[in-house]
Amino acid sequence: MDSTMSRASSTPSRAPQLQDMRALIASGKRKQVMFAALGLLCTTIALLTLMAAFLDLLIDGLPRLSLDFLTNFPSRRATEAGVLSAWVGSALVMLVTMFAGVPLGIGAAVYLEEYAKKNWITDIIEINVTNLAGVPSIVYGLLALGLFVYQFGFGQSVLSAGLTLALLILPIVIVATREAMRAVPGHMREAAYALGATRWQMISGHLLPYSAGGIMTGVIIGMARAIGETAPIITIGALTFIAFLPSSPITSTPPFLNFDWLLAEFTVLPIQMFNWVSRPDKAFQLNAAAAGVILLVMTLAMNACAIYIRYQVRKKIKW
Repeated sequence: MDSTMSRASSTPSRAPQLQDMRALIASGKRKQVMFAALGLLCTTIALLTLMAAFLDLLIDGLPRLSLDFLTNFPSRRATEAGVLSAWVGSALVMLVTMFAGVPLGIGAAVYLEEYAKKNWITDIIEINVTNLAGVPSIVYGLLALGLFVYQFGFGQSVLSAGLTLALLILPIVIVATREAMRAVPGHMREAAYALGATRWQMISGHLLPYSAGGIMTGVIIGMARAIGETAPIITIGALTFIAFLPSSPITSTPPFLNFDWLLAEFTVLPIQMFNWVSRPDKAFQLNAAAAGVILLVMTLAMNACAIYIRYQVRKKIKW
């Protein structure tokens, strides 16, 4: 009798608590829907703005897009000018940037995350690496001018430009790699150690493969930023008009590799566009628009290759 009365007396007191909990859950769901709608709206606006800019560029440059435009050197006559030296220079510079910046950035991230002792020295390094990601690109150009061009004697070459952009993407790759490694569950490390793996075996066989998707995302972001940079390339003295190509990296005679192109003079697509935009003739403006379309296509193609590699790596991983 007494227990029945106590349950009856407690039921009315629980009712307001349940109502408050339901109201709180409903409020959270409304906020979640509003946030998702706001995010979708912002994404849509950004994509529409990007598409509008690209379509405007494509409409202006479409009359000049042709095989001759890709295979001709720059000229004082707008109708005969092309971007052969510019897109080849961009490809070679990106090649140096990739081979110099990506392995160095991943290696530095692995050391800081897995090997470096947690003390005030590593704290200073981590703060500086994070801050370097926001440094204006012109600062990297000034650093490269004094270090690579004059101190090391590389001159105004493809090698100087590639190393400059490698420094530019280095903080991005380091930060992205460390975040991707931290996202790997801790039990992966513990399982590897439990089976007798050394630290390097754990890193190479488990940690890096499972974090490859995040690492490739950082590489994509870094390379996409590097290919469109103009200020650091101008600072180290890239040419605005060049009517020749560097020597080919691949030869028909042993050892089938040639490294003379690393010290060759060069130009890149952003500088070629800047040169044409600065001219008053409208025909050169159309050339700049066409070069912009080619630059975007190169960027998208480079990103597509990286995304495909990331997809293949993720597909082979079983969690």
